[in-house]
Amino acid sequence: QVQLVESGGGSVQVGGSLRLSCVASVPIHTMGCMAWFRQAAGKEREAVAIIANDANTIYANSVKGRFTISQDNAVNTMYLQMSDLEVEDTAMYYCAADPSGHLYSGGYCITLEAMNPRSFGSWGQGTQVTVSS
Repeated sequence: QVQLVESGGGSVQVGGSLRLSCVASVPIHTMGCMAWFRQAAGKEREAVAIIANDANTIYANSVKGRFTISQDNAVNTMYLQMSDLEVEDTAMYYCAADPSGHLYSGGYCITLEAMNPRSFGSWGQGTQVTVSS
């Protein structure tokens, strides 16, 4: 069972920045496809960004140009650099992974179809991000 542990959340003002980290209990290159999702109070969980083993990425339109997803295989960690934060970015942020590797091997990792919580089988506990005006 893959364990994912997020950190880096906090409270910032509009326009501020945060960097989230997600440490995996297994080498992340073995999973092929990892993602950040978020869930605001009273709303459904939505994809923020996905990164594949080959470093290709896809972003939700709402965060393009402001957020950057990356990974460091040497320390089994995925990151989400968030800049120019908006009140609407307030949410619990979750790290997700596909331990089966099927998304990547099937060529579906960097697709709109993958931007669905059901595409990922392993989840972290979440880290809260609060943006205030």
